[in-house]
Amino acid sequence: MTGDINIADPVLGDEELERIESVVESGMIADGPEVRTFESEFADYCDADYGVATSNGTTALHTALEAVGVGPGDRVLTTPFSFVATANAIRFAGAEPVFADIDPETFNLDPANVEATLESLEEDVKAMVVVHLYGLPAPMAELRDIADEHGVAIVEDAAQAHGAEYFDTPVGSLGDAASFSFYPTKNMTTGEGGMVVTDDETVAQNAESFVNHGREADGYRHVSLGHNFRMTSIAAAMGRVQLERLPGFVADRRSNAARLDELLADTDAVTPTVPEGFDHSYHQYTIRVGNRDSVIDQLDERGIGSGVYYPRCIHDQPAYEFFRVSVPAAEQVAEQALSIPVHPNLTDAEVERVGTVLRDEVTIDPPSGTRPSAMGVSDD
Repeated sequence: MTGDINIADPVLGDEELERIESVVESGMIADGPEVRTFESEFADYCDADYGVATSNGTTALHTALEAVGVGPGDRVLTTPFSFVATANAIRFAGAEPVFADIDPETFNLDPANVEATLESLEEDVKAMVVVHLYGLPAPMAELRDIADEHGVAIVEDAAQAHGAEYFDTPVGSLGDAASFSFYPTKNMTTGEGGMVVTDDETVAQNAESFVNHGREADGYRHVSLGHNFRMTSIAAAMGRVQLERLPGFVADRRSNAARLDELLADTDAVTPTVPEGFDHSYHQYTIRVGNRDSVIDQLDERGIGSGVYYPRCIHDQPAYEFFRVSVPAAEQVAEQALSIPVHPNLTDAEVERVGTVLRDEVTIDPPSGTRPSAMGVSDD
């Protein structure tokens, strides 16, 4: 939905233009030194050793999966409540997604259900794609223990979680590899773009080769099948400026979210849950309501935009109709979740208006609750 107060509004200014103009004037507009510098700076921001820039967030996740060794015939566990690219990247790598249910309070994978799902499968799972949905870190300690017990690699899908931290550790440095998106609505943007980060030198080398036609570091020796998933220097130039501004963007999002928490405290909307030790970066501020369509209409009438991320689970998409899976928590949340404006371009008055309108002028029905099922298994 759109309105006088929009659900998203990228923050771009003269600094980005000046950096882009400098790159254009240099004539080195394709992959080159500007990209290498951005990779290094972003890896440092994530407290990771290596960064590999890509053309978008989906190619970043696909690259990360290939780099940790996922391939045809493998199975990869993930959440059904995410953007479809999470599962698409698994299929692009030739693997089969396996869906486990979520915790309806956090929207992220539920460790107990993950463990039950893994134990129910007759075939081993190669990797786990852990999504930090809406900017809230997933419960990584529990998921890491489960992954280690079952010999499963962890790839973080941090497309929405730039700046989020898990017990003071940045997301992106919590798994074997991680992927980020720099789409315009994300916490920082390069227009389009993505990044793989990792502490593993071999994974980094695999990623570097995969995004560049399977080349070795230099020359025309192609050692494996790869794609052209490279980032341009123009995108990297924008990204370097945005990265400098990212801490401020995230601080503004957290401040806006804190005020919304206060304003909505006495309503029937369920506001975001943030467990102790988890630092949310609020790509989205997502509430749960029992009458979502009505709330959307009421907000729209008052000039306030909102968004539904996501109205149906991945396994309910036509492209995934061959999957059978029991994930009642995810399916219920898909009917209740509603995101409202939280982005850093909001003024204090706009944040106040969003919250007071929801509190004082909009009729909100409480959402029904559910807990994760004991098992979520997908089969062809």
